[in-house]
Amino acid sequence: MAHVVILGAGLGGTIQAYELKETLTRDDKITVISNKPYFQFTPSNPWAGVGWRSKDEITIDLAPVMKRRGIEFICDGASKLVPEDNKIILESGREVAYDYLVIATGPDLAFDEIEGFGPEGHTNSVCSIEHAELSGGKGGTWEQFCADPGPIVVGAVQGASCFGPAYEYLLTIDTDLRKRKIKHKVPMTFVTSEPYIGHLGLGGVGDTKGMLESIMRDRDIKWITNAKTEKFTADAVHVTEFDEDGNEKKKHEIPAKYKMMLPAFRGIPAIMGIEGLVNPRGFVIVDEYQRNPKYRNIFGIGVAIAIAPPVATPVPTGVPKTGFMIESMVTATAHNLPRVLRGEEPNNLPTWNALCLADFGDRGAAFLAMPQNPPRNVNWASEGKWVHWAKLAFEWYFMRKIKNGVSEPFYEKLAMKVMKINKIQ
Repeated sequence: MAHVVILGAGLGGTIQAYELKETLTRDDKITVISNKPYFQFTPSNPWAGVGWRSKDEITIDLAPVMKRRGIEFICDGASKLVPEDNKIILESGREVAYDYLVIATGPDLAFDEIEGFGPEGHTNSVCSIEHAELSGGKGGTWEQFCADPGPIVVGAVQGASCFGPAYEYLLTIDTDLRKRKIKHKVPMTFVTSEPYIGHLGLGGVGDTKGMLESIMRDRDIKWITNAKTEKFTADAVHVTEFDEDGNEKKKHEIPAKYKMMLPAFRGIPAIMGIEGLVNPRGFVIVDEYQRNPKYRNIFGIGVAIAIAPPVATPVPTGVPKTGFMIESMVTATAHNLPRVLRGEEPNNLPTWNALCLADFGDRGAAFLAMPQNPPRNVNWASEGKWVHWAKLAFEWYFMRKIKNGVSEPFYEKLAMKVMKINKIQ
């Protein structure tokens, strides 16, 4: 009998537990450890940031779900991983031993790297449901802003690797402002480390550059790209803009009464600095089978793993790990780990494809990149009201999938439907 521990219970960790339950034997034990008692549907956080969703609507209590599946669930934070001893020390002081470990923690949010950054500083956040509700909850900062509106800055700082939610939140709040009939009182600026609008950390997908620039012009939103954010103050965002060769071009002090910018990510403190396991930013080093080269009984999936940007940009940008990509990592690990347990070599490769439905409140944009990083076999983007309705359906379906403990892949099926409907070869 093997004891497999999954550290983290987000999109990757939760589905990993479900899929391993199908591929491991009845004698094997699975334990999930998470510092939160619930799964949160992170793609809905931009809606929560304007009060369109509540925490209860996009979270699921994990203990009863895991129990029904025969999976042990421990709600406790990880304090320190000791890979030489095959154990995790938890914040409560409890120690959990493992035979195999899957690290699926997601990121630590590096707000501290920029002065005045984060919910404890001068900016809002949609990185977690707790952050989003500080803004969109009853009496939150969004309602306070709408009662006395002014300039807005939304975007992503240097080193950020998740750009889609920034565009989603920018255009969702634009929709909300228009519904309130106060958009004319709110100058909006999008500030991003991307070399151009629609780069997304992926070198663009289809014509995301032209499509998103057109949408932002239509909504009277200005933008600054190649931007390094220096600091946030109560009423402004201080930015240095660089040219395409990485030379300083211009300094900006952008007035902002309301701000939301995505931070850079790093690995969680419990695994930071473990030589051979993580890179200098604390992301888990994995081979093509999601397995760590040094600690052969440790796998990594999702945002927690290290992926180098395929092309350097004038201002550093990271590579996003989208849902489709994460799901392929999960499935590969679910098949490779049992092979390792039988003394065989892993042979299942993740596809690392990307499918994104970015909702803008009343319409949206969709893109499909297969594989995620260029060169690609499929490189497609589109926009319209259908994306808004697809995102709503996606939320409903995925929440049911988690609640019911369903292990079947979802993103691949959705991608195939999108390709069929849009006649993508």
